[in-house]
Amino acid sequence: MNYLDTIQQYINNLPQEVHQALKEASTIRRYKKGDLLLQQGEVCQRSFHLLTGIARKYYLNEGKEITTEIYFQNDLALSFESYVLQKPGREYIEALTDIEVSATPFNAFRALRKQFPALMELDVMLSEYYAIWLEQRLFQFYTLSATERYRAILEKSPQLIQHIPLTMLASYLGISLETLSRIRAKI
Repeated sequence: MNYLDTIQQYINNLPQEVHQALKEASTIRRYKKGDLLLQQGEVCQRSFHLLTGIARKYYLNEGKEITTEIYFQNDLALSFESYVLQKPGREYIEALTDIEVSATPFNAFRALRKQFPALMELDVMLSEYYAIWLEQRLFQFYTLSATERYRAILEKSPQLIQHIPLTMLASYLGISLETLSRIRAKI
């Protein structure tokens, strides 16, 4: 069982009153393709649990969009630093398709963690998972070639290739579109 499965099992075993409290604290929101859930300079005041669709997190560097994360169904989208510290963030979160999310305000979740200690444990587990994912991503960036990173995506997350534009995929892999095209032609 991988860590994500452990988290899902933990969520499934939470008492019904916890699920109900989370549901009451959250709102269902719909965004159209291209809509921004978060803009650079805003404080990330909500976590967005994707119910349907695909979104991405990116920042601008010298006017160029750098995609850092892609979110699919059941992923939790947020600007981690902005959310935790409640300070203006550097990232954008954009709907790549029409999406539906369950948006939970930071303050509401914080209050629920005090009321239900099981949510504190869940928060720790989600933070640990994010740290593991980030560590793995950094390891790949520093140890794998561009071709190896692309092959890893093909194996682990084929939905990335099927559902996002190649320019965003190249940015996510840290390579130019031309390099991605050459890699794809060889494979």
